Amino acid sequence: MVSLAELRAEHPGIFADGCPTRTVLDHVMGKWGVLVLVALSEGTLRWGELRRAVDGISEKMLASTLRTLDADGLVARLAHPEVPPRVEYSLTPRGRELMQRVLPLMEWIADNADDMLSPTAASTPRA
Repeated sequence: MVSLAELRAEHPGIFADGCPTRTVLDHVMGKWGVLVLVALSEGTLRWGELRRAVDGISEKMLASTLRTLDADGLVARLAHPEVPPRVEYSLTPRGRELMQRVLPLMEWIADNADDMLSPTAASTPRA
């Protein structure tokens, strides 16, 4: 595992205000970005399938999130020339590489969220 000090030594200014890393972090780890990416980690999805997979996302936010992730090179959009139109979304190689790193975090969150947010967790003293 790499430390923040090692990252900063290799990439001076990383995560500083105005650094591109902050923009990418916001795109990837924002509420909707990460949920769209996790949904697409299961495979190619059409618009309606993706909207159902990301429970609670509005059409406007899904469209905006997909445009951003496409522009970042994480999601590929494939429009098939047929009637009615059929559009599919999938992870790019960069998106798949990212998800290899993000899915363990999502697993940790799934394993710990209930305990962390339970009423008894709030009253438990921390070391």
